[in-house]
Amino acid sequence: MLMSSSLSSIKRPMLAVVFGALLSAGVTGCSSNESSDPTPDTEKENKSADSASNVANNDAVSVEQVSVDTVKGKVDMPINPSPLVVYDMTLLQDLAALDVAVDGAPDKLLLDNLHAKTQPEPKAMGTIFEPDLEALNAMQPQAILIGSRMQEKYDALSSVAPTLDMTIDTANIYESSKQRLADLGALFGKSDKAAELQSDIDQAIKDTQAVTKDKGTGLVVLVNGNKTSVYGSESRFGFIHTLLGVPMADDSIKEGSHGQPVSFEYINKVNPDWLFVLDRGAAIGEEGKGAEAVLNNPLVAETNAWKNKQVIYLSPDSYLAFGGYNQWMTDLNKFKAAFSKASTKTDTAS
Repeated sequence: MLMSSSLSSIKRPMLAVVFGALLSAGVTGCSSNESSDPTPDTEKENKSADSASNVANNDAVSVEQVSVDTVKGKVDMPINPSPLVVYDMTLLQDLAALDVAVDGAPDKLLLDNLHAKTQPEPKAMGTIFEPDLEALNAMQPQAILIGSRMQEKYDALSSVAPTLDMTIDTANIYESSKQRLADLGALFGKSDKAAELQSDIDQAIKDTQAVTKDKGTGLVVLVNGNKTSVYGSESRFGFIHTLLGVPMADDSIKEGSHGQPVSFEYINKVNPDWLFVLDRGAAIGEEGKGAEAVLNNPLVAETNAWKNKQVIYLSPDSYLAFGGYNQWMTDLNKFKAAFSKASTKTDTAS
């Protein structure tokens, strides 16, 4: 018993020494790791959107949050979420104009202005209507931005990552697109650039308004194969009437996703002074007769618009990426150039 007691008294001091040495080494190691980064945590956490705006891509994710307008209401998001996946052509165009890197996007898109030239091509993440959930789970994005064509997949996408439905309100396209551009600027630390882009749009609107006054009525026509339909003031093309001040040739048009189906006889009877034409087949890459060939018939030829060569063909962006910076600038410049040539009000008599 005496030997057992002696051994016990020897073991305890030795264990204490060993434990003390290990504890000391652990503390020393932690201190060494902390001191290798001279930037205090508080300074890191207080990075502002202005400093983030100097980053060409969005790799520098910030803990600072911004509030973003979405169809589901206000959503708080960290500045510069990365990786980022986007399922909307208007959003892709605006992010390209802001020089924001997009890590994942739909494949086989029909426009060529959907990513910033200074940024790498995004990885394929399905189509504009159907996400590739396997690829999304592999990427683990910090944010997914969507528009109207992907709304049905909102729940599935939300199960992978925070999803922001930033669909534009077509009945109020100017205010809605303006808010969305400002939100994108704030979200990616590019508020100054977003304000600059919006200033371009506003100036183009002002310049166009100056030449559309008292130049006659207008009718927006969608040509889809041999079929035609027209759009009213609450459609994605309503800004032509509500914002630019071109009176509607027919104010009883019923709204629809592809407009109100009409005949050539209808266009002849309404007799617009201006035709704003969207060639859907050309926009989506379909073969067949173009809009100009379809409308070139005796009934349409009798309208004031056709006789006076006041037919404006809208950009493919107006169908595929409506409400974005590219569409605003492209179509407004077309309108301005065309209306500037019409010095007097066209005779609207049928």
